[in-house]
Amino acid sequence: MIQTIRGFRDILPEDIAIWQAIEKTASKLFEDFGFKEIRIPIMEKTELFARSIGETTDIVEKEMYTFPDRKGDKLTLRPEATASVVRAYIQHNMGASDSVQKLYTIGPMFRRERPQKGRYRQFYQINAEVFGIESPYIDAQLILILNELFKRLGLSELKAHINSLGCKECRPTFQKELLGFLEGKKEHLCENCLRRMDKNPLRTLDCKVAECREALKDAPSTLNHLCDNCKEHFETVKSVLTEQNVEFTVDKTLVRGLDYYSRTTFEILTTALGAQSAVAGGGRYDALIKELGGPETYGIGFAIGFDRLAEIVAQMINAKDVEVKDGSAAISEGNTDRLSQSNTSSDFMNLLSPKVPDIFIIPLGEKAIRLAYMWTSALNIAGIRTETDYSGRSLKSLMKRADKINASNVLIAGDKEIEDNALVLRNMKTKEQFFITTDNPVEQIETLLNRV
Repeated sequence: MIQTIRGFRDILPEDIAIWQAIEKTASKLFEDFGFKEIRIPIMEKTELFARSIGETTDIVEKEMYTFPDRKGDKLTLRPEATASVVRAYIQHNMGASDSVQKLYTIGPMFRRERPQKGRYRQFYQINAEVFGIESPYIDAQLILILNELFKRLGLSELKAHINSLGCKECRPTFQKELLGFLEGKKEHLCENCLRRMDKNPLRTLDCKVAECREALKDAPSTLNHLCDNCKEHFETVKSVLTEQNVEFTVDKTLVRGLDYYSRTTFEILTTALGAQSAVAGGGRYDALIKELGGPETYGIGFAIGFDRLAEIVAQMINAKDVEVKDGSAAISEGNTDRLSQSNTSSDFMNLLSPKVPDIFIIPLGEKAIRLAYMWTSALNIAGIRTETDYSGRSLKSLMKRADKINASNVLIAGDKEIEDNALVLRNMKTKEQFFITTDNPVEQIETLLNRV
């Protein structure tokens, strides 16, 4: 039996409700803040990622799915979205219509990392990018948006970590001091860190090797080398977040894993899946647009790990136990306390409501089966979720199936009912019955269901 590739997976129908609810919640929030959706290719020229992410990053060196096409051009499955969104911004001259562009995208990324809980080789991200705003207020607003999104999803055990990496004016002084510090720690550094010291010493601070992290715990901080402009910028970010009651921690070790970041950088960390891990992160990349051939334009954005986020949400409110009661979603007994203690919005919970049939048509006889097909098609087109069964089984067995799929109503249409021009519409909850004729039953059903 052929199975999925290691690190790739299927997202099954019983799990997709949470994914769709998160996506709709995020899209609604982004659009309320003025963002517009953009859809980008999953494959780009390798050069795009090498130039933007950095040739000495683990992503470019080890993790990208890169291959030559028939003409020998090197192509790569996108490992992240920012570079592609920037490429689209430049290629389509998007800044010409408005100097400020707010864009978001949701989709799969690809990295050949070691698969583990919440981490896959085909994984999904929710990305938001802003071009054309230098003000630190947009830095704070993006962190606020993340905070608000997670609040609507009912997430807890979260904390924002923020730092400033400085700019091209003040970073060289810091890098010089860092390089001097690293020289005295060479015997404790891994091969990757030793190799990166000369090319980009800042990259060593992002190393995940335990011995390196211990050796670098007293490394110089970028915060002690910020120029006046960067210092003022960062202070404004902190003061605005404080005023808006967004909890954060200044983390001098936070440098993120990509070369294009400058000034404000941030991550949202959680312990919901056990060990502390990042569920979202981002920062400024003011030089990236120009580096990739565009105009000198300010940029900032973030990425959310969709897979990890979906696991956390499922863990907190266990969507498989969601039932429909009086038309709204409710958590089954045993999970109600957890839900009531969370900040999950009612809008998000409503999105998790199971999509059950409004009508299940039970055709009894060959003539009834053909008519049932026609009515099912017409009802679905009219927006009334309808299923039918073409097997010719008995009324008793089909009533059992209607109950199993939680159909709200059944329409019993046997040859006799058709001959008598009196179809039976039964409410499965109240057991109330109505008789409708075969003349335009769709309109009659719409009236009975208050759909018109």
